[in-house]
Amino acid sequence: MPVPLHRLPPMDALRGFVAVARRMSITAAAEDLHLTQSAVSRQIQTLEARLGCQLLVREYRGVRLTEEGRRLFRSVDPMMRELQELVETLGGGEQRKPVTITASMGVVGLWLLPRLGDFIARHPEVDVRVAANNRVVDLDTEGVDLAIRYCARRAAPEGAIELFGDEIIVVGHPDWQGVALDHPDVFAAQVLLEFDDPDHPWLQWSSHLGSAGLNHLHPARLVRFNQYDQLIQAAVNGQGLALGRRALVADLLREGRLREFDLGEGVPPGRSFNLPAQKYAHWLVQASPSPSDAVRALARWLVSQATPSHE
Repeated sequence: MPVPLHRLPPMDALRGFVAVARRMSITAAAEDLHLTQSAVSRQIQTLEARLGCQLLVREYRGVRLTEEGRRLFRSVDPMMRELQELVETLGGGEQRKPVTITASMGVVGLWLLPRLGDFIARHPEVDVRVAANNRVVDLDTEGVDLAIRYCARRAAPEGAIELFGDEIIVVGHPDWQGVALDHPDVFAAQVLLEFDDPDHPWLQWSSHLGSAGLNHLHPARLVRFNQYDQLIQAAVNGQGLALGRRALVADLLREGRLREFDLGEGVPPGRSFNLPAQKYAHWLVQASPSPSDAVRALARWLVSQATPSHE
């Protein structure tokens, strides 16, 4: 009796095994699949673990199939070829592989998407896939070409390119009128929009006010958001004051949809910026040391958009 469908090995692992068995080389298979060698190796390891047997013997100049590997290849390869032919018929030809870029939801919504139309217009030959995700994904296993990551400078991956730092400013609706925010009565009437991220306390109001010597002030209420782009949209809609990350809100400031506020006459500009954010930055990380022309084009464009002339 055949095993149930849910117990079959993952399709990606089978495809990786067939690619290796056809070329008798993990390196060549990785090129065929547009993956890194380590990603293909992990696919084989996943398949061997699922089946409970060794399929390949790694040798100095390539690989050799075990008896179990030869049995699996004789069975799976014809089915894989038939599937390739069917996809060719259904799809009407080979499709371009998109360049996949991942970033946090805030960076995607506030910085990347407003600019992406420029890249599409300049490079119609490149298809782009945007994967917004607040977790740090494994670029190899998830098929990601480029990532914009926010981390301390000392933690930036080797070869990463700094796009922009993280300067914290107070922003709100441009129609707001009032006296200095450091006046207790004025501050007590304010709604503060809070980014609910305890891992980065310098993005929260308590750290900001404490750095400015204003931790004795208390707002009317605090409204928390778990997504940074939603918090900024609330500020644009006039729902309260937010801590803006200058690089991410620069377009909104320039368009007049947000306004920057001083905390008060008694607080020197920049005093409230003396936070750990100065040690953090957004970095461009590339999955492969030998990327395709399409990946290089997108990487160059991202760097150009992060230069001061675009802020």
